[in-house]
Amino acid sequence: MADWEASLRLGSFFAVFILFALLEYRRPYRPVSRRRWWNNLGLSLLGTLLLRLVFPAAATGVALWAAAENVGLANRFALPLAVSVPLGMVLLDLLIYWQHRLFHRLRWLWRLHRVHHADLAVDVSTGLRFHPLEFVLSMLIKAAAVALLGLPAQAVLLFELWLNACALFNHSNIALPAALERVLRRVLITPALHRIHHSRQWRESQHNFGFSLSCWDRWFGSYQRAASAGDEALVLGLPERRQLPQSLGALLLSPFYRRRRAK
Repeated sequence: MADWEASLRLGSFFAVFILFALLEYRRPYRPVSRRRWWNNLGLSLLGTLLLRLVFPAAATGVALWAAAENVGLANRFALPLAVSVPLGMVLLDLLIYWQHRLFHRLRWLWRLHRVHHADLAVDVSTGLRFHPLEFVLSMLIKAAAVALLGLPAQAVLLFELWLNACALFNHSNIALPAALERVLRRVLITPALHRIHHSRQWRESQHNFGFSLSCWDRWFGSYQRAASAGDEALVLGLPERRQLPQSLGALLLSPFYRRRRAK
């Protein structure tokens, strides 16, 4: 990864994170404890370090390799950047939608992803709370898609910046004005929509899988516009008997052991 790319990613991340953290302070949806931030940021830091260790080139490096070797559909058909960049970003967003559904469907993937859902509240830090192995698996899936489709590095970089911003936005604990909420949810997954996905009720958690565009949930039958009992009564996290310990060490080890069910 080039120094300028790393600086762009880091600068973009801090700018967006600080923006939504400030909005949470000014317009919070509900009171939340920020003690959770140590674990959430710790998971994110460990995941980032692991990625840099095992996959230093990242998905943009795969895109550059595919272009140099003429690998992938877009490279074979010599699509112009004006077509391949926006098309590539949309296809990657669709990939993330189905990847997310897969992580909920397959038990061994869910054991990783449940670390994200075990957060007892949802705020901007939850958008960073993923098990380090989920970071790596997600990157491998994305890299394979980039190589197969031959997506340009510009599309990959722009998409990853956009996805990071959307993940921080739709996890943020902010109360959007009703008029703005109505407009945004026609295109994007808003915090109110994504909170439903973090519901303690299993049926509600199987909705609103999108990280960016809301059209995928609408088109593939997973869209839910409001919580069953109302947004104010929405309880977040895993079902109580399946909840995980909240220490950083326990969260890291949780995919590798099974909790005994209470009798």
